Amino acid sequence: MHVRPLPLAAVVAATLALTACAGPAPSSPSPASSTGHGAIAGAEEVAEPPLGLTTIDADGTVTHLDLLDESVTRIGAVRPPAGMTTDGRYLFADTGDGVDIVDSGVWTWDHVDHFHYYRAEPGVRGTVPGDGPATVATTNSSTTGGTGVSFAGSGDAVLLDTAALSKGEVRELFRIERSPHAGLVVPIGSFALVTTGESGAAEAVVGYTAEGRPTGLREVCREPAGTITTRVGAVIGCADGALLARVEDGALLVERIPFPEGAPEGAVAAFDNREGRPTVAGLAGPTDIRVLDTRDRSWTLLTAPAPLVQVTAVDDEDDTLLALAQDGRVLVLDAVDGTIRAATPPLVAESLAADETPTLIADQHRAYLSGPSEHRLFEIDYADDARIARTFDTASAPVLVAETGR
Repeated sequence: MHVRPLPLAAVVAATLALTACAGPAPSSPSPASSTGHGAIAGAEEVAEPPLGLTTIDADGTVTHLDLLDESVTRIGAVRPPAGMTTDGRYLFADTGDGVDIVDSGVWTWDHVDHFHYYRAEPGVRGTVPGDGPATVATTNSSTTGGTGVSFAGSGDAVLLDTAALSKGEVRELFRIERSPHAGLVVPIGSFALVTTGESGAAEAVVGYTAEGRPTGLREVCREPAGTITTRVGAVIGCADGALLARVEDGALLVERIPFPEGAPEGAVAAFDNREGRPTVAGLAGPTDIRVLDTRDRSWTLLTAPAPLVQVTAVDDEDDTLLALAQDGRVLVLDAVDGTIRAATPPLVAESLAADETPTLIADQHRAYLSGPSEHRLFEIDYADDARIARTFDTASAPVLVAETGR
């Protein structure tokens, strides 16, 4: 492997539109303090989470819908995207030859026992150049630490400086040359885990400091796929279970959490949860739900009551899972036995029939579902028999969507 710096290019901005209804008034902002607590110069602190849905359509146009007052902000445009990852503030859009970065301008700073909420000017911030499909891994902080980008075509492993990004600068902490493969760069505190392997397949993860120096740590991980950060640490899916990485006393530590004995073959391709919570969920097959409690280091294997497209862990007192079924319904499931508690009508059947990919997002009180073919966003009260609380018709197809401000 070889570490080298690379300057970054910028992208252009454009305009877009989305239609919605009127709603409650937003909270009044106050100037952000310069003493910390996630504050950034030019941002305003607000009294409640500035939640929104930030969407990218097939042409790359970007729209932000404020969920408090249902107003619409025109942010700009990126190149036509193939995929997107978010940390709750930024949208990292994979374009096939780089990653374009959108700042939604809203975020939450988590101080464990309390939170601070901010608004700033949104915009398109720049591009991370690269070759081939990109996989992005974030933490739960949009003002500190790093963001990892792995390019499958070139094999380049990039760690971005998230603190610099919060000030409008796209800066690489390191860029490591590897053999081309669909890999991962997973940030953990002031470190990162980087996949390595030959012949186009990753077989292990190795540790690096944020400056790109090897730590000497190496853990076998066959078929690494899927990563997510919880309050406990960063999860990486492997063919035989998962790795859990955390920093303790200034050192990078990795634990192996194998699947239970007798578990069916299959890895979890993607994990989802209510942001920051210790429990995550994913699919190893259409009816094979795998729930990982990172606090207890334990798996729960469930059989879904219907073929699924996506599953996410709410991790509330009621042990709730949310799932998108292949027929377009959102299912509210029991995370202990997998039974259905409630279900919506088929909301996004048209999208699924057209091979469009809806996105299901869970937060503390609501779920959000995108319907690209339906040109609609749905807000679902999953605790109230999966009631459709609000719908928002969009001017263009919301191909990629993130809940931001959380």
